[in-house]
Amino acid sequence: MTYFSKVPMFSKEDWKMRMQAHLAAQDDDMWYVITDGPLKILKPNTAVAVTDGAPQIVEKPRSEWTGEDKKKANLNNVANEILYKTLDKIPLARSRCKFENLKMNAKETLNEFDERFSSLVNELAALGKEYDNREIALKVMRALPRE
Repeated sequence: MTYFSKVPMFSKEDWKMRMQAHLAAQDDDMWYVITDGPLKILKPNTAVAVTDGAPQIVEKPRSEWTGEDKKKANLNNVANEILYKTLDKIPLARSRCKFENLKMNAKETLNEFDERFSSLVNELAALGKEYDNREIALKVMRALPRE
């Protein structure tokens, strides 16, 4: 089974519903892994006598796992990766939007604007987005009021 590497971005209003549908589209059991925890790979215990017609179920040793068992056991890792990729993009997208729309407020001093601007640039750098000096200078000039 191949899982998609591109993770969609969802709005926060319907994020859970859309993420649930996205994960279920990858594998029917993936949402259950998120809500109930990793799947346990089980097998009937043939060493114990069957009572009441139902065999005792025990965890299957890794050495006995089939390819399908390995895929099911790995669903937790795949689901976590999808969630982390999605969640990692949200702060970056929000900060980039702030950066793109940044303007100096009418009653703001140049020092206050510089502090706010520097804080935003540092926040973006911490999230992995860095701008060169030219981009920063252009942004500052565009963000300043015309008068």
